[in-house]
Amino acid sequence: MSHLTPIKTVFLYSAAALAIAAFQGCGSGTASGKKNNSNQALNEAGIKKQFMAANQQLLQKENDEMDSYARNHKLNFVNTASGVRYFVYKPSAKGDSIRTGMEVTLDFVVSLLDGTECYSSARDGQKTFLVGQEEAESGIHKGLQYLKRGDKAILLIPSPLAHGLLGDFKKIPPQMPIVYDLQVH
Repeated sequence: MSHLTPIKTVFLYSAAALAIAAFQGCGSGTASGKKNNSNQALNEAGIKKQFMAANQQLLQKENDEMDSYARNHKLNFVNTASGVRYFVYKPSAKGDSIRTGMEVTLDFVVSLLDGTECYSSARDGQKTFLVGQEEAESGIHKGLQYLKRGDKAILLIPSPLAHGLLGDFKKIPPQMPIVYDLQVH
């Protein structure tokens, strides 16, 4: 096969895989095929149930860690329906409420719950983006909707709304809630 182009090679392998799948699927009309399909459905349901239970345990673990952070820092966070928590420690006297589509600029410090600083505007530059429409952690967009321009606040963002299962491949580990200490401009 060395004379084939990479595209032709991929095509041949794909065609072979489809042929094998079609051949295996031909026998599914028999009684044993129905039994196998039933067993497969039971296995898939069991696996799905296990993943859901593991996900609930991870979510509870993160909630417990964020509760502990709030207690240890003696901060009265507001819990939102999305899971983001916020605490405004210096409210704006006359700032506009943040809405989807508004451009905002943030001075920020991003850290882990243990206090490890990951990023900051002093070192990495301010973030400027359109709320709800630009590249930033989705938890930032969800948390900003509770703030006003000029507010200084702390957001606790659970990992699914931060950097999720993989982290950011730099400073934020996988499945890690983050703390955003920010000021909205």
